[in-house]
Amino acid sequence: MTPSAMHWSRWGDPAKAQPLDESARGMVEMFVGPLVDVPTVELEQVVLPPVGLTADQVAGLAAITEVATDAESRIRRTRGKSTPDLLKLRAGDAGDAPDAVVRPGSHDDVVAVLAYAVEQRIAVVPFGGGTSVVGGLAARRDGFAGVVALDLARMKRLIAVDPESQTATMEPGLLGPEAEALVGEHGFTIGHFPQSFEYASIGGFAVTRSSGQSSSGYGRFDSLVVGLRVATPIGDLTSGSAPANAAGPDLRELVMGSEGAFGVVTEVTVRVRPLPAEKVYETWRFPSFTQGAAAMRVLRQEGIAPTVLRLSDELETMVNLADPASIGAAGDGGCLMVAGFEGTAAAVELRRSLVTARLTELGGTDLGVDEAWATGRYNGPYLRDSLLDLGILVETLETATFWSNLTRLYDGVKSALAASLPNPIVLCHISHVYDTGCSLYFTVAARVAGDPIAQWRAAKAAASDAMIDAGATITHHHAIGTDHKPWLAREIGPVGVEILRAVKERVDPTGILNPGILIP
Repeated sequence: MTPSAMHWSRWGDPAKAQPLDESARGMVEMFVGPLVDVPTVELEQVVLPPVGLTADQVAGLAAITEVATDAESRIRRTRGKSTPDLLKLRAGDAGDAPDAVVRPGSHDDVVAVLAYAVEQRIAVVPFGGGTSVVGGLAARRDGFAGVVALDLARMKRLIAVDPESQTATMEPGLLGPEAEALVGEHGFTIGHFPQSFEYASIGGFAVTRSSGQSSSGYGRFDSLVVGLRVATPIGDLTSGSAPANAAGPDLRELVMGSEGAFGVVTEVTVRVRPLPAEKVYETWRFPSFTQGAAAMRVLRQEGIAPTVLRLSDELETMVNLADPASIGAAGDGGCLMVAGFEGTAAAVELRRSLVTARLTELGGTDLGVDEAWATGRYNGPYLRDSLLDLGILVETLETATFWSNLTRLYDGVKSALAASLPNPIVLCHISHVYDTGCSLYFTVAARVAGDPIAQWRAAKAAASDAMIDAGATITHHHAIGTDHKPWLAREIGPVGVEILRAVKERVDPTGILNPGILIP
């Protein structure tokens, strides 16, 4: 399965984008007031800087592998899909466009491109699905002859499947649906389904330490990775010779989360599991967010958490954001929990019976089987586009903390957003759970007032300060990019910053790999 091409200035497949229906418009207007249509430019109107590389440099790259310098190729690999990224492109600003798009077909091609980039001092931005929402694809140009997007889309092979060990090795350019289809032919699933699943790549999952909507059952992507092959300017790095080891610090962890700053991932070996024979998704209602969160903690700590476990707060439940197709529909109050069970029929039946009994004891009301969340699980970003079209600034933030710190973090971030935006709608859900804590995923919407990018930057800074002040992490699964760098320095401290800088200087001495990203 190959997804439709990502829209150049919106999310996903343009055919799936729909304007808000009347009930949804009414819900939004109730919070923010009358809506206005905001015009956007066409692709042909985008202002694109001239190619900065010389003709000889383009020819040098073309002697290695495929290269494109046409306007559309460059625009489609400009920045990622954060709200500021989209606002700039919607206004016709492609000032961060790469000078060329380089399309390697193999590990050896990547090695050769990096060697040439070092020689010519060309910045290289590894590009997978282009779904970064933290400024992870806008490299710094200062001191470089130019910038190229290293598009890994031609590297889509399933290299090997080990059914006995239950692992699969694949190239980084495979998008989520493509990878699932390939391992599915062998009877397996990776089980990694983030909201970006349809357009994000295997390599991107690894270098951003992605977490999927089914991670309660399958695990985060970094926990699934058992081996990596990485091309760096000073040579190859290969890790993953055993399921576990004590051979010093785990170098896989050094690469995962590095966002292309330390090397280009060219092979990923992941744990796979048998395709589930049965999938059942059901919903529960809890009187309050606090009570629902406590129930999630109990399920996790008692070892009976389902494959999918999510909890919307009161306002998100009222808005029906868990089911984008039903936004504006009347609800019954409280907080909505989604519990999903996947596996053999016997395993699903057993886990459901245990969870049903425990959630009932903990004050939950069983609303029955409901497939609405599962069928619409990837539709949230399309709603953002529909709201941006109406002059409503929309963005998401995510963080994580320990169970004992949950209320402090939740209240602090909501207060910071409420104080920094005009009458915002601030929604939240718990998206991932662990024995010791959970993540919080906030969605915020407010009327555009003046410069929307400056407006969002101020709100983002206030919320990020609140996260660090509360002792939480700056990001649970969106990574660092450029947007989170100031808060990463506060989170890991000066020694942590020096360690990252030292690794960067040794593996990328000329600094060509995604310059300006990650390293404070």
